[in-house]
Amino acid sequence: MPPIETAAGKLISAIQKEWGKELGESSAEVSEDVMDKGHDLLQAAKKNKVTDVLEGLSISQYLGELWVRKHPSVKKYITALEKALE
Repeated sequence: MPPIETAAGKLISAIQKEWGKELGESSAEVSEDVMDKGHDLLQAAKKNKVTDVLEGLSISQYLGELWVRKHPSVKKYITALEKALE
């Protein structure tokens, strides 16, 4: 599997972990939306089209900066995906 796909997959796993912690809370819905965006990034990674999906945004901006700030455990996975994009 190419590094970009691996990095996107690990990001989704980290997002899913956060979403799982929030199940039953109102914040879980936002995390579910973020998880959907993570899946979009993975699908784009498989086609080498991540930059097209981001449309000039950073990964944190694309996922939602407020959500990322509230879930710092995902930052290292965002960084890894950014490095894979270079």
